[in-house]
Amino acid sequence: MKKIATLLAATAIMSTFAFAASAKTLVYCSEGSPEGFDSALYTAGTTFDASSRTVYNRLVEFKHGGTEIEPGLAESWEISEDGLTYTFKLRPGVKFQTTEFFTPTRDFNADDVIFSFERQYKADNAWNKYVEGAAWEYFAGMGFPELIKTIEKVDDLTVKFTLNKPEAPFLANMGMDFASILSKEYADKLQADGKMAQMNQMPLGTGPFAFVAYQQDAVIRYKAHAEYWNGKQKIDDLVFAITTDAAVRAQKLKAGECHIMPYPNAADVADLQKDENLTVLEQPGLNIAYLAYNALQPPFDKAEVRKALNMAINKQAIVDAVFQGAAQIAKNPIPPTIWSYNDAIEDDKYDPEAAKAALEAAGVSGLKMKVWAMPVSRPYMLNARRAAELIQADFAKAGVEVEIVSYEWAEYLDKSKAKDRDGAVLLGWTGDNGDPDNFLDTLLGCNAVGGNNRAQWCNEEYDALVKKAKITSDVAERTKLYEEAQVVFKREAPWATLDHSVAYGPISKKVTGYHMDPLGIHRFDGVDIAE
Repeated sequence: MKKIATLLAATAIMSTFAFAASAKTLVYCSEGSPEGFDSALYTAGTTFDASSRTVYNRLVEFKHGGTEIEPGLAESWEISEDGLTYTFKLRPGVKFQTTEFFTPTRDFNADDVIFSFERQYKADNAWNKYVEGAAWEYFAGMGFPELIKTIEKVDDLTVKFTLNKPEAPFLANMGMDFASILSKEYADKLQADGKMAQMNQMPLGTGPFAFVAYQQDAVIRYKAHAEYWNGKQKIDDLVFAITTDAAVRAQKLKAGECHIMPYPNAADVADLQKDENLTVLEQPGLNIAYLAYNALQPPFDKAEVRKALNMAINKQAIVDAVFQGAAQIAKNPIPPTIWSYNDAIEDDKYDPEAAKAALEAAGVSGLKMKVWAMPVSRPYMLNARRAAELIQADFAKAGVEVEIVSYEWAEYLDKSKAKDRDGAVLLGWTGDNGDPDNFLDTLLGCNAVGGNNRAQWCNEEYDALVKKAKITSDVAERTKLYEEAQVVFKREAPWATLDHSVAYGPISKKVTGYHMDPLGIHRFDGVDIAE
């Protein structure tokens, strides 16, 4: 993506902040840089905000501020009685964005849908490995290669998905970022020109904003899609001002240099709430922060070792220090705001002496390990370095020596997936669709090992429960299965569950139409700003 920096000099890009007089410009102080702009290749919310939720659409969408599905590029759909066939009626007259680098000659149709999905699972598709190391992590981790039997074009405005088995969360999954629809016409042109990598650098879709330019680690510029099917946006220009330091984001917001910021430091929230020019939105987060051991590497391949380490962590101290109390201790791998949460489960008791004794009983002494700390703020973990330092001190009391390591965000996400990764990694998750499957299978299923399953943990008993829940349509039965799966999880302890945070969203009072989202999405369609 460094090539994109040549599209626009830094001085020209920064001049974006000066043309609000002639156009409505909204500046979003983003917390990090996107890994790329083809959202199906990635799993990070930072990347989704910059790609799938600005440039692209999906067949179905989540309503603003909720988890309810509504029509998107498909204006309607039919599901067969056996739950194996989904037929989507596509919206006619949808225009792709016209940009400086591509002018479409046709409207969105069934070919674009088939292209967008087939490239993710057909090994003989020219686009399957167009980016080095492409693993289509979400698509693969959720079992879609095994789930999808066929995708057929019935006609230009009708697409039929046939599944190998029923999948209760399938429709909700289709609203997720990996299911974004790209232009096959644009892809064909890039392939013919020998410029396929450009798909991940200069995106083009049907969404509310068209990509203009990206200066690496500094600024992303978008313009309103003039022919957007749901109406041109009131914002003319959207700017992502990449600002990794939360304190600096807060300063920029207070100074009027940006209008919306994510993930403030907990210590800054009170000050932001006092500012008469700002509104601080808040809601319980649909999230989890965790420390994932590598269950493939000794001694973390033993449940008794993982359980012992969990007893050494003072989770309340993390909640107090990192969140100023604006979070709650996590005992399960799903948040209490999602259905099927098993409240009957008892959490690991904080007891460093018992932890030390349990490690010795497991034959572990003098353990040295690494704890990975994220370099960016996330809603579920505002300051991973501070959390890692607290865990380091806790583990020392149990006789465990910890080295804290970190990497640049994209590298961190990539390296942490390795099956031979050393130590334990701090990470977390904000739900993508409001379904327990999005946590319990996506993060911990056997099919996600080497991808979203950072614990590299495959337990047959657990996996059978969550896989059965996937094909069960009865919500009461699914709830029972997920509750049982949480019991297995707690017994086996592939993670130390840390916290569920309260999410804060500070915005300028000039901004209207912006909603906090339980899915952790930052969307700018429907947003306006007073001049």
